[in-house]
Amino acid sequence: MNIIEEIGHAKVIGITGHIRPDGDCVGSTLGLYNYIRKNLPECEVTVYLEKPSDEFNYLSGVNDIKHEAEDKHFDLFVVLDCSSMDRIEPFMSCFENADKTICIDHHISNNSFADVNYVEPQSSSACEVLYTTFDEDKVDKNVAECIYTGIIHDTGVFKYSCTSRRTMDIAGKMMEMGIDYSDIIDNSFYKKSYIQNQILGRALLESVLFYDGRCIFSSVSIEEMNFYGVTGKELGGIIEQLRLTDGVEVAIFLYETDKDEYKVSLRSKKMIDVARIATAFGGGGHVRAAGFSAKGNVHSIVNKIGEMIEQQYNEDNA
Repeated sequence: MNIIEEIGHAKVIGITGHIRPDGDCVGSTLGLYNYIRKNLPECEVTVYLEKPSDEFNYLSGVNDIKHEAEDKHFDLFVVLDCSSMDRIEPFMSCFENADKTICIDHHISNNSFADVNYVEPQSSSACEVLYTTFDEDKVDKNVAECIYTGIIHDTGVFKYSCTSRRTMDIAGKMMEMGIDYSDIIDNSFYKKSYIQNQILGRALLESVLFYDGRCIFSSVSIEEMNFYGVTGKELGGIIEQLRLTDGVEVAIFLYETDKDEYKVSLRSKKMIDVARIATAFGGGGHVRAAGFSAKGNVHSIVNKIGEMIEQQYNEDNA
């Protein structure tokens, strides 16, 4: 898909991504925003997202993001890193007020909800997919920082199985644009505040191994989040630390969003397709990283996930 060709007839363009925007969501939306601003200055382009975490403040255009929907007409509205319409709920009206809609994504669970859907499930990230639509000669440092950010976040700094040679080639090209790739990795991926380290430690201390040590889970309640003064945005590193536990194939992390309502993150190493599990709960994601929202208590949710994990093990070993 040639993005310039698709948006060439549009004068008013809106861009959004999924709720609770992560590195790939912020990187892809701002990557497209900066690309359009540079190469199509005559276009009016706006990014709509819930407020990203402060670690992404180095990205060009982050202060231009609007956090509330506007009642305006769009010639074109582009959704990135999002598999279904419910994931853009805060900005649904913007999507509906567009003459044409495009979705650029990499989630295998994408349900093709836009007029034009460019989805590559084999790609590491929405940023990787987006980059393939660009004219490489028109990518500048600001765009490169965005693309690199999305790639490192969705590949776990190039260690997840979604990382391919093309992923590395694109990252290398972004590095050649003069970005401070070391600082981007440290400051947007690894850096944690003192409070984040404290709640991470608590989550690890209270984690539970099950299924003969092949699975691990931990959870954080609203009460605990209020005690530490954190939101879901600050809990991103916990699931990764759980995944790194020796002998563990599947890691599960839950944090409470309302009374007996949880946001659930799943990670696996080599065997279990966690996207299948998340999809069964109404969520989605990738083979090795997925998530969903669920109602109930922690143990009932984890037990249901455990049953699905065991089913997959039995199917694979049948």
